[in-house]
Amino acid sequence: MARRIVDISVPLEAGIASDPPGLEPKIEYMTHKESIPGILAFFPGLRPEQLPDGEGWAAERCQISTHNGTHMDAPYHYATTQDGGKRAQRIDEIPLDWCLQPGVKLDFRHLPNGHVVSAAEIEAELKRIGHTLKPLDIVLCNTAAGARYGQPDYVPTGCGFGREATLYLTSRGVRVVGTDAWSWDAPFGYTAQRFAKEGDPSIIWEGHKSGREIGYCQIEKLANLDQLPSSGFMVSCFPVKVKAASGGWCRAVAIFDA
Repeated sequence: MARRIVDISVPLEAGIASDPPGLEPKIEYMTHKESIPGILAFFPGLRPEQLPDGEGWAAERCQISTHNGTHMDAPYHYATTQDGGKRAQRIDEIPLDWCLQPGVKLDFRHLPNGHVVSAAEIEAELKRIGHTLKPLDIVLCNTAAGARYGQPDYVPTGCGFGREATLYLTSRGVRVVGTDAWSWDAPFGYTAQRFAKEGDPSIIWEGHKSGREIGYCQIEKLANLDQLPSSGFMVSCFPVKVKAASGGWCRAVAIFDA
């Protein structure tokens, strides 16, 4: 049977609205011609015309955060502790078997921007697609944000997942979740409005902060989730090993029989 691989990652790209102002990645591109002086310095006596086609190599210099592009957050991103007081895992300590598991896609595109998904809404969506969660299932959430990636309204678009919904998943053995939005939590602008009205600090980053109780990883800025079935596929999402870091970029893909 033929196998299909769907890229559910976004490219690391500068100059688009992928993150809040000031947090976007910066990429400097060096062409085959621009690299020639550096190459000549390695090989005294070499002339530019002696290089094949008169070209050197292309290269890029990047100024990026481990939370730019499609990336995985480690429990250390959320707090210094997890699982009720244990030292929080860094991205280079995440068990590899968390990152290659059956996937489940939950569709929340109909929910309004800023909505905080409840445990009951998670449960209802699982019932709708006929799936019972199993330990280590990778749960991917399709929100309204995915269709707006790179557009000026991307960051404030989509629903989010608070403490209750996140613990609903992690208490059932889920250790990796993902969203096509900028954050697993609701967009900050909506949370700020609620905080101004209610004065309750527990609502700030509440989905992330639930990792203090049960450690888990989340993937943010996914793409093409609308191309996936609700279940019956595998997800590969191994993060780059950045020593002792709070996150790492990942090339997340979904794999299923065509």
